[in-house]
Amino acid sequence: MLKDNAAWTRMSAIGNRYSILIVLAVIFVISSFLNPNFLSVMNITNILRQNAVVVILAFGATMLIISGMIDLSAGAVIAFSGCFAIWVFRATGNMTLAFGSGLALSIAFNALSGFLVAFYKTPPFIATLAITAIARGGVLLFTGGRDITGIGDFVVFGQGSVGFVPVPVIFMFAMLLLTWYILNHTSFGRSLYAVGGNQEAAVAAGINVRRTKFMCYIVNGCFVGLAGIVFMSRINAGIPGAGVGLEMEALTAAIIGGTSFSGGVGTAAGTIAGAFIVGIINNIMNLLGINPHIQQITRGVIIVLAVILDIRTKNRRVAVKERPAKQA
Repeated sequence: MLKDNAAWTRMSAIGNRYSILIVLAVIFVISSFLNPNFLSVMNITNILRQNAVVVILAFGATMLIISGMIDLSAGAVIAFSGCFAIWVFRATGNMTLAFGSGLALSIAFNALSGFLVAFYKTPPFIATLAITAIARGGVLLFTGGRDITGIGDFVVFGQGSVGFVPVPVIFMFAMLLLTWYILNHTSFGRSLYAVGGNQEAAVAAGINVRRTKFMCYIVNGCFVGLAGIVFMSRINAGIPGAGVGLEMEALTAAIIGGTSFSGGVGTAAGTIAGAFIVGIINNIMNLLGINPHIQQITRGVIIVLAVILDIRTKNRRVAVKERPAKQA
């Protein structure tokens, strides 16, 4: 009996740890039966390429949420940083300068968000909402509301390939490794978990909370800037009105992947799995010809279910922590 209980406990622990990967595998298998085109090389490549921007954004969102913060400005900053990078490339013909300029602009916007949140204690929701208005208005003013076309070789970031692997996919997996390394093998990553889990305890442990929050936005700025460059390159133009709603897709991927809105919990692997759960569902609905409005409703339902799951998981963790105290 004891052996059976121990085995069940181990199986339950494995199930909880790898549940998101199990769900991803199940959805993948079901989709392969629903449409014969799903498993084609072209379709799998399209799924990877199309979801690369959201995944890159989601890694930055994951680190912010782990530390108890959020970024609602990502879509607007993507538009400005991507358009600015294309403008610099057209003006100079220098790919490296254009790439660096797009990253620098995104980092600047996120530094402002981080400054407001960390040093003026502005709620992240309000701070990044203000940055959204500034960035969106700024890119429309900068471009005169007109698309920047004729981007030439700049398309390599979103449409190029190294061998048979698309460049956006290379960026995506590079950012996966970077996020994993930051969260698991750096003092900064440990500080993010500490600040998001219990800020007062983090202060007592000697962690500089303000610096940690500020630096988290700086890191997020790198992810958002890269996403902006890849996104504009993929759509072959600098479009000032683009990027709307991408921040919500990134947040959805992070939450579905197990990152808790209450802070202190989240992984890079979970985030990329969450992103591809949503991506595969979107893809199979397109292959099946499902009405776009129904697809939008489905995405909304997924978000609601993810939030409910997050709340239930949080309550379960609290109950487990309180149980020993009650028994004592």
